[in-house]
Amino acid sequence: MVVTIVAGGQWGDEGKGKIVGYLSLKDHPAVVARAGVGPNAGHTVYFGGKRYGLRQVPCAFVNEKCRLLIGPGTLVDPQVLLKEVEETGCGARLGVDRNCAIIEQRHVEEDRATGGKIGTTGTGCGPANVARVRREARLASEVPELRPFLTDVPLELHRMMEKGGDILVEGSQGFGLSLIHGTYPFVTSKDTTASTLAADVGLGPTEVDEVLLVFKAYPTRVGNGPFPTEISQEEAERMGIVEHGTVTGRRRRVGKFDFEMAKRASMINGATQLALTCIDRLFRFPPTRRFENLPSEAQRFVREVEEKVGVPVTLISTGPDIWDTIDLREGRR
Repeated sequence: MVVTIVAGGQWGDEGKGKIVGYLSLKDHPAVVARAGVGPNAGHTVYFGGKRYGLRQVPCAFVNEKCRLLIGPGTLVDPQVLLKEVEETGCGARLGVDRNCAIIEQRHVEEDRATGGKIGTTGTGCGPANVARVRREARLASEVPELRPFLTDVPLELHRMMEKGGDILVEGSQGFGLSLIHGTYPFVTSKDTTASTLAADVGLGPTEVDEVLLVFKAYPTRVGNGPFPTEISQEEAERMGIVEHGTVTGRRRRVGKFDFEMAKRASMINGATQLALTCIDRLFRFPPTRRFENLPSEAQRFVREVEEKVGVPVTLISTGPDIWDTIDLREGRR
């Protein structure tokens, strides 16, 4: 039985959805539980020739035998969730914790009216978390439309652990957006590191075996806030990198890999493994599943990350499809 947390090491946009989708198909975990703030984070999965931009449903929906859960620490927007359930057809496998706080329309309106300075996604997450702190939040147990999905997520996870089933926790956002450790005040409304992701779904620190921290080969950021290694939009365009956020559609700011930030993120998250994504876009090569097929400069970059961060790189995404992945974990499993 292995419990693995997938967390982001930068400002979100690291490709966690692709990594979770791959792990769900490759490792066949019994349960995947979504943690993090809520629908202000979008995870993108390319599967079966289709693109899915998911903000609530775990990306492990691609594995039809996997139980999908949303932990009590995660905010739920019923409209967003029900739309994704219909899109993915995962309703029979989905469980929503009774204690998830609900995002209401008033929260969305408040967020859009007041979040401009920070550059929030306008999805209502900040005001909904404020309502929870004030003990004014509506819970999932009070929403009739969610009744078919209601469950006790911590209890389900611990029963699965007793049975010996593997568990994967899908985190959202990234280290730099943590309310505690990020670039305050340009952050999200709670902590986003592995410790809090575990708490979001009801797991204790001694129950986590692996923390897989995901980094993009070139960090990106949507919204305002510090970005020490940022390059100009013109330079990004010359590199062929023009991206837009999954949730907001805003153009992403682009930068060079920040080794100091990666080292600190790995330290605070307690990372045991690293995943690198979008390396194919940085070094321009076709998808491959073998490390030796990477261009020499891409191989040197991977080794440099390992040496400077001090954590092994075990997964390398080399293309948008789930299976465009180099898996270096065999020696560790």
